[in-house]
Amino acid sequence: MIKLVDLLNEIDIPKNKWVTIPASELKDYSEEIYKLIDNAYAQIGGHPNYKSADNVSGSESDAEYEIIDLDDDPEIDAVSAAKPKAAGKKFTATGHDGSSAAKSKVVNHKANQLKSGGYYVEVSGKIKDIFKAKGVEAINDEELVRKVLKGKEIEWLGNGEYKRTIGGKVFTKALMGKPTV
Repeated sequence: MIKLVDLLNEIDIPKNKWVTIPASELKDYSEEIYKLIDNAYAQIGGHPNYKSADNVSGSESDAEYEIIDLDDDPEIDAVSAAKPKAAGKKFTATGHDGSSAAKSKVVNHKANQLKSGGYYVEVSGKIKDIFKAKGVEAINDEELVRKVLKGKEIEWLGNGEYKRTIGGKVFTKALMGKPTV
């Protein structure tokens, strides 16, 4: 049976509008958010920092989650995760239900924010090419990349790319967006 208090505590998610989940409500949505992130990263073996719903709402998580519902069912269709950093908000994960609409909506949402300033992301592969096609600038300044990633060990490769260990695995990445440094 659904309790009235549970209904009152739920976020009213309007259709086709990005909503930030308050930290106090995050636990209620952590399983659904994790499933969306897991789905988005399934083709590359999963997200290195999201292994369970606990990574969404656990005590070590300081990420902020924006969600959107695009279709007739009441489920969340896409999620964008970002962490506040000294250089602005760093996008840390994307999630979607696999539909073209959800994929497109979350990528366009992030691309618009990355172009506006104060946001940045580390990317590689297909998503790097997609953001580039949407007009998001890659940062080809080694000194700036090192300032933004202060405290992270990187091996600069040139052309805006570097190698970095994340979750115990080495990745070739590029920094894109307009961090505030």
